[in-house]
Amino acid sequence: MSNTEKVKGPASYFPAIEAKYGHPIEHWFKLLSAQKQMKHMEMVNWLKQEHELGHGHANALVAYFRDKEKL
Repeated sequence: MSNTEKVKGPASYFPAIEAKYGHPIEHWFKLLSAQKQMKHMEMVNWLKQEHELGHGHANALVAYFRDKEKL
């Protein structure tokens, strides 16, 4: 992908997530990997409740993670 091509979809949130919460995206994926038995919204709510992420950021992480993991 060139530098002029805009990132779309859930990954477009990643720079803001890293800036706001101070962790690389892989940190969140590692946490989510221990929650694979949960459904999408259960994962989102878990991130919101346990790690105080906003809904949009949590949803973007979960959507990308579940797609990457083929869940």
